[in-house]
Amino acid sequence: MEPAHRRGRVQGHRGRGRLSPGTVNPRGPAVGVFDSGIGGLSVLRALREALPHARFDYLADNAWAPYGERPADALRERVAGLVRGWRAQGALDLLVLACNTATAVAIDALRHEHPDLPIVGIEPAVRPALALTRSGAVGVLATRATLQSARYQALRQTTLAAAAPGLRVHDRPADGLAAAIERGDEAQVQALCRSHLQALLDEAPDIDTVVLGCTHYPLALPAWQAAQPHPLQWIDPAEAVARRARQLLGPRADAGQGGLVWHATGRPEPLAQAAHHWLGLAAAVAPPAFAA
Repeated sequence: MEPAHRRGRVQGHRGRGRLSPGTVNPRGPAVGVFDSGIGGLSVLRALREALPHARFDYLADNAWAPYGERPADALRERVAGLVRGWRAQGALDLLVLACNTATAVAIDALRHEHPDLPIVGIEPAVRPALALTRSGAVGVLATRATLQSARYQALRQTTLAAAAPGLRVHDRPADGLAAAIERGDEAQVQALCRSHLQALLDEAPDIDTVVLGCTHYPLALPAWQAAQPHPLQWIDPAEAVARRARQLLGPRADAGQGGLVWHATGRPEPLAQAAHHWLGLAAAVAPPAFAA
């Protein structure tokens, strides 16, 4: 069986304007990877392993980070504007929303506006967690915006309705954690992981499986594990996202010259430092060519 942390739930969308199966870009497929900041690095790591020939453009909207505590309507407009500008400056073969909050509030609007663009989103992996739990209790740690979104609430309701009787899902908004990870404040990250996990387990002590429902949170996995009072299964859907991206690209995934460029709407230093720390990469981070 595949390890629990490698399983998750993704949102894949084929789009209607894909190249034909025999058409290959000699430069490699252009894949946009979008996050509010550095959390998407956990997804980028899996994408680079699955798609070594892809040309990645990582865009961090750190001028607006963290997303998780902003109003949904404002976020939806913000993400739509950024993707619109991104596409205007050059072709994308695939867009990965490596951000749970952006997926929750904006993916439907993006798919409506860009029906020709395959889009892969990411959602809390509730269904795999319910399949793995032995105690019948699952915890979901995510941003407040994700947990309050209509998309997550619908996912939660339909998944529980289809699950075995007696299974339970307990949600906990991990306020402040994404921002602490963005700042690289390890002491605060450890303190927040302890407090949020303790609050979740106080509500349901029999939880044995925890979904990391924000792409920032897997970056703090050692802090989560240090805070656990007993062994827990931790679910990170990054590899599921990579598998879906590869599926949508088809034969184009295996041809061309790969590459990676970095953009940030805010200060470049946090992303450059995080890329070096988490991925061992030297990142020359520039502002996007379009207005942010």
